[in-house]
Amino acid sequence: MVKFSRIVILLLLDILCINFSYIVSFLLRFEFTMTESFWGFFSVYADNIVAITVVKLFVFWLFGLYRSLWKYAGTEELVKIALASAAATAASIVYLMFTQQMFPRSIYIFSCVLDLVLVGGVRFGYRIIRDLRSPGAIRSLINSLRNNQSAEISRVMVVGAGDAGAAIIKDIKQHPDLGKKVVVAVDDDPNKQNRSIVGVKIAGGHESIRQLARRYKVDEIIIAIPSANRKAIQKIVNECNKTRCKMKILPGISDLINEKVSISKLRDVDIEDLLGRDPVQVNLKEISGYLEGKIVLVTGGGGSIGSELCRQIARFRPRKLIALDIYENTVFELMNEIRSAWPALEFEVVITSVRNRQRMREVFMKYKPHIVFHAAAHKHVPLMESNPKDAVINNIIGTKNMVDLADEFAVENFVLISTDKAVNPTNVMGATKRVAEMILQEKSTRSRTTYSAVRFGNVLGSNGSVIPLFRKQIERGGPVTVTHEEITRYFMTIPEAVQLVIQAGAMAKGGEIFILDMGEPIRIMDLAENLIRLSGYVPGVDIDIKVTGLRPGEKLYEELLLDEEGIEKTAHDKIFVGHPLPPSPELEQILEKETICSEESINGILAMKDEEVKKWLQKLVPNYNRGE
Repeated sequence: MVKFSRIVILLLLDILCINFSYIVSFLLRFEFTMTESFWGFFSVYADNIVAITVVKLFVFWLFGLYRSLWKYAGTEELVKIALASAAATAASIVYLMFTQQMFPRSIYIFSCVLDLVLVGGVRFGYRIIRDLRSPGAIRSLINSLRNNQSAEISRVMVVGAGDAGAAIIKDIKQHPDLGKKVVVAVDDDPNKQNRSIVGVKIAGGHESIRQLARRYKVDEIIIAIPSANRKAIQKIVNECNKTRCKMKILPGISDLINEKVSISKLRDVDIEDLLGRDPVQVNLKEISGYLEGKIVLVTGGGGSIGSELCRQIARFRPRKLIALDIYENTVFELMNEIRSAWPALEFEVVITSVRNRQRMREVFMKYKPHIVFHAAAHKHVPLMESNPKDAVINNIIGTKNMVDLADEFAVENFVLISTDKAVNPTNVMGATKRVAEMILQEKSTRSRTTYSAVRFGNVLGSNGSVIPLFRKQIERGGPVTVTHEEITRYFMTIPEAVQLVIQAGAMAKGGEIFILDMGEPIRIMDLAENLIRLSGYVPGVDIDIKVTGLRPGEKLYEELLLDEEGIEKTAHDKIFVGHPLPPSPELEQILEKETICSEESINGILAMKDEEVKKWLQKLVPNYNRGE
């Protein structure tokens, strides 16, 4: 309806412009003198006013003057109007000659020029002034016409015919050295379809991307919808993946605030764009007041989560930040980065293991931290399945050391990094993390320290996660290995994970487990196929996908919460909380005796066989399913 109304308004304005140009042309030709000759020729015009107007409107329609979008009118539209005006004048001459009638030749010239000015003026308005003021407008038009047939030009489809799409198209036109030519645009707004934007036809919606890419021989697709949410972007990228085109995308609107949209802002489509949900945003400045002026200890500080925690915490002016890790290389690199970015921050590195209770006591005595983020853990499911003793000593005894020392040294906040694999665990790693949660929850009932845990799904791009593995396999030419065709996982980004950790420290009252709303789980097979396409290959043709079978302890799907934990909303609509559960009787007995961290207990664990360790874990975590 809106589109029809615009066309009707354009037709009415063009009717006025055409006839006004003829009236002015007659007055100019006869020098504003109403002689008998003037009235003689003017009567011919009056007798044919309808026919001449219809002829000119028909020619304007043939030239597409009713399909362009006014607000994006550019130099190409000006050329189109000039050609349409000349053709319409020629058509009117043919009509008059055919009916054996004629005007003075100067009338045709005047009316043609006035048509260009008036009809063009209606469409351009402020836009033509801006185009003429642009120093590269004429040059870019000439260059784009000259390079129109060049074999070296990359043919581009722009998805999104809004302000950002128009800016990208204009930028490409003004920089022919980029070697790109926009040949078609796509937009889901039906009022824009079959019209044009900056001289480029809007040929359909995103569901027709594959068909249009083939018809227009597209080499590259640019997604120019910075206001779109992740779910919309995911649908568009999935359609683009059905082509063999390269893909680029504009950053989100939050990243473009106060910045001009241009070709230089484009980035590659990344796997994060396929999460199918918007990133969880928290107001870090609002919630991180508890960090300012405090001494903060981060264990596992060299890991993916630990290092990002240090980066974000450093922004909020803690009195001192300590990164503790047993692996020196990554934490050494982090130290250089932090000291370079925040030279005024007192940042220290401790190389030790959370397993070593005596050494950890020295650390707490020396630094007396106010806040502890406990990210140190063994996390790889297959490795821990074959090394259960080390999983127990690191994930359980290491956590017990940290929890006890936090209580002893009156730490204000203690946040444990846990995992969705702790819910109804089917592997050693998940079971040990569930025990760690129970140790923390039990201690929270009798301590001044505020304890909480945060459960993560899979973290995109973290060390050892599936994305880096897939990328390495693609670089080697494949195959990409997937353990099961139907396996699914929840995913989150590293910044999201870290923001949730910091948020938990602010919201915790004691013993809670915080969970992020991560949307729908993602099928790993889809993830592998999408990553292959994003790398410029075709799954099953260029890069094979091999199904290897589920690994020991691996689930087809993950859960985030035990049924009996319940779930409640928090002040943040994307963060939920589960409430404390009592530990199993077996674990209660161990905790009452406080012997789990003793040297005798550790030696006892080391003396066990792997299968005995798993059976012992099953006593501590009754819902641990070892797959027997």
